[in-house]
Amino acid sequence: MDLQKKLEILADAAKYDASCASSGTTKRDSSNAPSTGLGSSGGAGICHSYTPDGRCVSLLKILMTNACIYDCHYCINRRSSDSQRARFTVDEVVSLTLEFYKRNYIEGLFLSSGIIRDPDFTMERVVEVARKLREDHDFRGYIHLKTIPEASQEIIEQAGRYADRISINVELPNQEALDKLAPEKNIERTQQAMGGIRYKIEEDKDRRKTKSKQHAPPVPAKQLPQKLRPYSPAGQSTQMIIGADDSNDQAILQQSNRLYSSYQLRRVYYSAFSPIPDASPILPLKAPPLVREHRLYQADWLLRFYGYSVDEIVPHHAPDLDLEADPKLGWALRNRHAFPIDLNRASKEWLVRVPGLGTRTVGRLLNIRRYTGIRLVDLQKLRVSLKKVLPFIITSDHTPTRHGLDSDQLRARMITPAKPEQLELFLPPVTDRLAKISAVTGQL
Repeated sequence: MDLQKKLEILADAAKYDASCASSGTTKRDSSNAPSTGLGSSGGAGICHSYTPDGRCVSLLKILMTNACIYDCHYCINRRSSDSQRARFTVDEVVSLTLEFYKRNYIEGLFLSSGIIRDPDFTMERVVEVARKLREDHDFRGYIHLKTIPEASQEIIEQAGRYADRISINVELPNQEALDKLAPEKNIERTQQAMGGIRYKIEEDKDRRKTKSKQHAPPVPAKQLPQKLRPYSPAGQSTQMIIGADDSNDQAILQQSNRLYSSYQLRRVYYSAFSPIPDASPILPLKAPPLVREHRLYQADWLLRFYGYSVDEIVPHHAPDLDLEADPKLGWALRNRHAFPIDLNRASKEWLVRVPGLGTRTVGRLLNIRRYTGIRLVDLQKLRVSLKKVLPFIITSDHTPTRHGLDSDQLRARMITPAKPEQLELFLPPVTDRLAKISAVTGQL
C-alpha cells in the first residue's frame, strides 16, 4: 500500500478521538538557547504562535495503525470490524510530520494507535516516533502522544519525556459500562497509569524548582539527558464517550470531578457517540443530541473555574443536564431564593454565579466598584447581556421586582433564542445606551 493511501485510512480512523486539542506549554528549548531548531515557535520566520491559554494548534492527527487486538464495541478499529487495515512504520510517521511541517500545514503531531501484538510493543513504536523527532531532527513543535494504560510504566514514562502532552482515554464513566462495551479494558488500570503520570509530573516540577534555586546556567533541551527533560509539560488529558451507554450526566460529571481532583488532569474531553459503519448490535442506533456534549463542556467549566459541585449542577432528582438551558442558568432558576445579588456588595464567589457574568467580567466589576457604584451603563460597556442578568442583580440604579423573579414565565423568557445581532464598531452615545437599558428593564 502506498503512503498516500495509508494516510487516508489512518487519518480518517483517528477522527473519533477528540482529546487532541492542545493547551499552552513552555518551549522545549531553554531561555538562552538558540531558537532556530525545527518547529521552534520563537525563531524568525515562524508564522504561528504558541499560546498559553489553551488555544488549539494545527496538528497532524493520525494512528500508527488501525489494526487492534481489542474488541471495543464502540470503536471502528476493533478486531471484529471489517475496516480496511493499514500500518505506518516509525520512519514514515517521522517523515510525514516533518514534510507537513515544512509546508506549514501543521504545527505539531497527535499520534495514537490501535494495539498490535501487545501494549508494550505498540507503545514502544509510538515513543520511538517522538524520540526520533526530538533527538534526531531537533523537532520543537507540539507532540501529543496517546498512551495505553496496559503498557509498562517505564514505557509510559519515556513517552512523557518526549511529548508535550500525554493522554489515556478512560472512555466510559464506570467499569460496568466497560465490561459491556470494552471487556478488555479496566478502569482501575487506567487510573493507576494516570496516577503514575501525575507523580512523574509533580516530581519533575519539584526537581526544576530545586534546580532554579541553585542558579545553575540553563542548558538547551537537546543537550539534556533524556531523564532530565521536562516531563509532559502540558499535563495529561482524557476522553469520555457520551451516549454509547446509558450513563447519565451526573455519573459522567462525578467521574470527571474525581479525575480532576485525584490526577490533576488538564482536560476531560467529551465526545458524543457517533454511529459507525459495521456497528455492533449492542450499540444505540442513534447518536445523542450534540447539545448534550455542549452542556457537559459547560458543566465541566463550572466545576473547574466557578466553584460549583456536581450535586449543584445535576441534583439527584434530575441527574441529566437540561438541554434547553445552560447549567449555570439552570442552577439559578432552581435557586431563585438566593437572588437578586447586589453587584456592589456581593463576594466574588456569588458574583460568578450570576447568569451572564463570566470570571473576567466579575474581575472588572470588582475593580470598578473600588472607585464607584456599579450601574447598568457599566454592564453595557462591558458587553454584558442585560436580558440574562437583570432579573438576578441589584445595581445602583436597578432593583428587580420579586414578582419578576418568581414568575413562571421567567424560564421561558431566559431560554428564548436571541436573534443574532451585529455588534457596533463604535459605542453609541451614552443617552442611546441608557434608552436601550430602560427598554430592556421595562420588559423584565
